[in-house]
Amino acid sequence: MLGLDPMRLFRRRRHSGEHRYYLLPGMGRSNRRFRRKTHIAAVIFGIIVSVIFGSLLYYLQSP
Repeated sequence: MLGLDPMRLFRRRRHSGEHRYYLLPGMGRSNRRFRRKTHIAAVIFGIIVSVIFGSLLYYLQSP
């Protein structure tokens, strides 16, 4: 209406070097493998903790 784009208000500017990091030679594949294993372990741990917490809440609220 006033020439304002509502999505433009919430968009952040991208910095080209924000996610850039440098690896030594030979670290690329092993670093990706390590990050993938860490990510999978974190997701599994989060699922287990949420199931335990949900079960605890369920049993505490049941009469």
